[in-house]
Amino acid sequence: MTIGIVENTAVAAPALRPRRDDRLAARLARSAAERAEGAGMRTEDFAAWLEERGRSHRFAVERIPFAELDGWSFAPDTGDLAHRSGRFFRVEGMRAHVDEGPFRRWEQPVIRQPEVGILGILAKEFDGVLHFLMQAKMEPGNRNLLQLSPTVQATRSNYTRVHRGSKVKYVEYFTRPGGSRVLADALQSEHGSWFLRKSNRNMLVETAGDVPRDPDFCWLTLGQIGELLRRDNVVNMDARTVLACAPVAHPENGALHSDTELLSWFTGERSRHEVRVERVPLGRVEGWRRGESSIEHVDGRYFKVVAVSVEADNREVRGWTQPLFEPVGRGVTAFLTRRFGGVPHLLAHARVEGGFLDTVELGPTVQYTPANYARLSGAYRPPFLDLVLGAPPERVRYEAVHSEEGGRFLNAESRYLFVEADESQAPADPPPGYRWVTPGQLTSLVRHGHYVNVQARTLLACLTTGTVEL
Repeated sequence: MTIGIVENTAVAAPALRPRRDDRLAARLARSAAERAEGAGMRTEDFAAWLEERGRSHRFAVERIPFAELDGWSFAPDTGDLAHRSGRFFRVEGMRAHVDEGPFRRWEQPVIRQPEVGILGILAKEFDGVLHFLMQAKMEPGNRNLLQLSPTVQATRSNYTRVHRGSKVKYVEYFTRPGGSRVLADALQSEHGSWFLRKSNRNMLVETAGDVPRDPDFCWLTLGQIGELLRRDNVVNMDARTVLACAPVAHPENGALHSDTELLSWFTGERSRHEVRVERVPLGRVEGWRRGESSIEHVDGRYFKVVAVSVEADNREVRGWTQPLFEPVGRGVTAFLTRRFGGVPHLLAHARVEGGFLDTVELGPTVQYTPANYARLSGAYRPPFLDLVLGAPPERVRYEAVHSEEGGRFLNAESRYLFVEADESQAPADPPPGYRWVTPGQLTSLVRHGHYVNVQARTLLACLTTGTVEL
């Protein structure tokens, strides 16, 4: 049975979810409640610590022409940009056909990286409170270079040492957990607009043993990380996606749609869309041109493929060159929120993206780069975009600028928001492709791979860490 759409009435739709570990949920809640201080440092001292770690190392990123890439080259037959080892990743071409939206067919460069990496955060209890081992990690694409990352953030090529560099610190806790306890473990997608069917293993692992702390790492509570999520460009994308997988409890006495109804709707969305994606040679991608230092769209929109030279004396390899994708314009990513029967809900969008493994994933209400849609109006204008862009301050429950994946994208930032809406703006019966879900339902779905996209997981991390209370 579903509830009515009247605000502040009782919620009756039952939930059919996997059995929850109530003790673990209580431990995570206690960690989220500790926001000012942990066993390692006070939250107010974090900025000084991060700045000190930056001063302790030499970091440098310089744009270079493609001809100066070391080990990377354009294949003479296809024009694909690949590493001589055949590992890491390739920049290829993609042709996509979809059945809805203002753009039904397009071609673009895309990153193909079929290997599965590890994004893992190590947890340990101090004085009865769970703490998480976080790393001050330099990524060449981050605007401020150094951000807070998971304990381990490594591609398979990196942790198997294809680069012949030093060992990835703490990786053994995730490749050989041994006596450690796995708290969460799921394959999750990366950006479906720029990666072709890319997945990473998202893991939370708890240890009871002694863990020698490297100077570039720190122990923080879930609540401290939540406080840092209020700040621009501090907690990186890989940390956010892992934190979204934390099996926290959301005090909900029901939902507008039961879990079974939600899953049936989602399965229907996957079934009704026709999406055809083909790999094509990068050198023959329509609408894109290659110069000495970039590959860009003929209209100057969307993104560019560029090359950089990197120095980082605390990475497994101290210097390297690589391609990066650089977006043209800052993105806007937001969940609209409402209460039904007193229970917070989020308006999720079943998004079609060319790089997804299975047609659609649940994304935020709005996930666009406004500049790419500036010429569109009327029915071609993305739903709810103008509502978010014009939201008055009193409707904005959360707002921060976060970087996207700094290992593959250059200066890629999005403005992340939670925005309150009402029935006139976001009805209980939304347009096709949209559905109201509770935070608890989203947390349940993220335990499984390829249901919730990476942008939605960033916003979910703000809920799991207590940054936002709806």
